[in-house]
Amino acid sequence: MKFENVLAHINGFGRFQIMIIVISFIGRFTLPCHFMLNNFIAAVPSHHCDISSLDDGGVFMNLSQAERLVVSIPVQQDGTPSSCQMFEEPQYQLLFKSSNITDAPRVPCRNGWVYDNTTFKSTLTSEWDLVCTRRGKNKATATIFFVGVMFGAISFGSLSDRYGRRIMLLVSYVSGMLFGVASAFSTSYMMFAVLRFFTGFCITGIVIVSAVLSVEWVDIEHRKIVGVTDSLSWTFGNTVFPLIAYFVNDWRRLIVSVTSPLILAIFTWRWMPESARWLIANGKLEQAQIYLKKCASMNRTDESIQTLKTESLSTIVVTEKRDRTYSYLDLIQTPEMRKLALRTGILWFCIATTFYGISFNITGFGLNIYLTQFSYGLIELPAKVSVYYLLDKIGRRSTEVGSMLLAAICLGINIVIPKDMSVATTVVAVIGKGFSAASFGTLVLYSAELYPTVIRQNGMGYNSFMARFGVAVAPMILLLDEVWKELPQVVLCCLAVFGAIVASTLPETRNRCLPETIEDIEQKR
Repeated sequence: MKFENVLAHINGFGRFQIMIIVISFIGRFTLPCHFMLNNFIAAVPSHHCDISSLDDGGVFMNLSQAERLVVSIPVQQDGTPSSCQMFEEPQYQLLFKSSNITDAPRVPCRNGWVYDNTTFKSTLTSEWDLVCTRRGKNKATATIFFVGVMFGAISFGSLSDRYGRRIMLLVSYVSGMLFGVASAFSTSYMMFAVLRFFTGFCITGIVIVSAVLSVEWVDIEHRKIVGVTDSLSWTFGNTVFPLIAYFVNDWRRLIVSVTSPLILAIFTWRWMPESARWLIANGKLEQAQIYLKKCASMNRTDESIQTLKTESLSTIVVTEKRDRTYSYLDLIQTPEMRKLALRTGILWFCIATTFYGISFNITGFGLNIYLTQFSYGLIELPAKVSVYYLLDKIGRRSTEVGSMLLAAICLGINIVIPKDMSVATTVVAVIGKGFSAASFGTLVLYSAELYPTVIRQNGMGYNSFMARFGVAVAPMILLLDEVWKELPQVVLCCLAVFGAIVASTLPETRNRCLPETIEDIEQKR
């Protein structure tokens, strides 16, 4: 007997399942905020060298601020003042426009920098002077966070397959909140980097555990609703986040603001059930029976409660030992599982790198970063609503391949559009973000359907690891603009195309029962 047969008797999509979706939605809101946090807390305001050391108490003191900058800060080839250099001595002749002092001695900033606080009251950049030669440290804060997410995915994936989905979800809630709030009180760059690593490590459990838990409680017909709804929680977070950042423009208060919703998530956790599939697969039939009866009661199918006997539940998984402990090694020990893990891992890496490569580049088009971030979030809504209809119309695989190819086309178009057309490049980038969001939304559901119950969480943990590896690489890819301005777009475009090719080799899962054991995967050969 299949678990889907049990769900058919107790209603596989009733009030019980809606409760799970709502609780998951609350907990997942903070995730996109933290994932996009670096766009604002590590933003680089306009800045120039602190020129107070040039004040000789004479002529310099009598100049206006604008004139002081003219005689102190050299102009770059594009006509903008230098952010990283200053003149060794004031060049008063520059007050006369006919002067030419291209050979005047220049030196790196001696006494730090002065920042424009018009947009941001405080950022990591202005707090610890992460500009010029220290620019890499600024980008590294995002990479460090996602390296934490990467290792957290592996850890929580394995732990939730061993100890259960529900308890590991609570651990992720509590630890993520504690480390997130603690990072807001960092007194040094190193302290902040360490705490951001552990914040990423802990909160990643929320997404991989809640996604699997939701899918495991619904019937085949409604799995796509769960997948799209979970994905829309990211859209909601991405859309609301720039509004929060607009009103909270201090980096410390912003971190606390986006972490605080986890308090509500911890409170609602008490109503989150354990996965009955996981309980049955691990031989805990009595506990599974309790949750299934709660499901039947909430869904008003009380007449089915009498049929939920442990004897009938024991027939659901009979081909593999229930007392066996599964690990990540089970992903590579059999031929078909090995092929599946390789393909999904590559696909998650490509999609995540493309998605976040576009998302992190909100200042690269010359428009307001709040408006750009809001547009990036808003475009996900029609993209994911379209996915809802396409998943059953053309299937998971075709939706995945098509959205990746369309994202690649948008990236390719932006390579050839002149950079002075900032509005056009932003519009194309926003559309590309929409297609990449559609591919990401499809992938979470698609992957959960591909892996068997006994190692589904391990599989999702591994996939999330590969995705976060891609996200950690994305900021580094954006630094390639120092080699060639268009190189980041070229790399992201190639990754999107490669991801589409890999996705085309995966099996279709539309209208199919979830695999329960590794044997189910191997028998599909």
